[in-house]
Amino acid sequence: MKARKGFTLVEVLLAAVILGLGLTGILVSMSQSQRFMQTMPDLITAQEVMDMGEMAYPLAETKDVADLDVSEKKVDDLWRIIAGDNGPQLSREQSEKYRGFTWEREDLDASTSEDDLKRLGYLHRVKITVVWGDRFRGEKNSESYISLWRDPKEAQNE
Repeated sequence: MKARKGFTLVEVLLAAVILGLGLTGILVSMSQSQRFMQTMPDLITAQEVMDMGEMAYPLAETKDVADLDVSEKKVDDLWRIIAGDNGPQLSREQSEKYRGFTWEREDLDASTSEDDLKRLGYLHRVKITVVWGDRFRGEKNSESYISLWRDPKEAQNE
């Protein structure tokens, strides 16, 4: 019997399919990485805005449940609270960077019954959210996290 040289059509097609699947996986991975890299500056800026919000309205210094909710604030407003009226102002580059970013804080347990709050040790779940994007075109992004806050007045009464 004579030794065979070359590949059969089935082997060539199988190799082409495997190569195609591998290349498709690489291309999908590259496009996802590119999309992530494009959104990364916004996520970093959102973290900076979260930090500014915490400096302007520190949760650790909040003494009353009524002060947990803070309506939507622009970065300029947060900066005025942090720096004071006579403090340094945001530069033009900073104002441009933070344009469209807002910060807010919400007590998720505002409507929770007194008995449930007592059972939980007067812990409140507080949601901090940063929103950015072009609202006129409907491109709105947000980043949020949940923190816990204990009511100091009620905790002392226990």
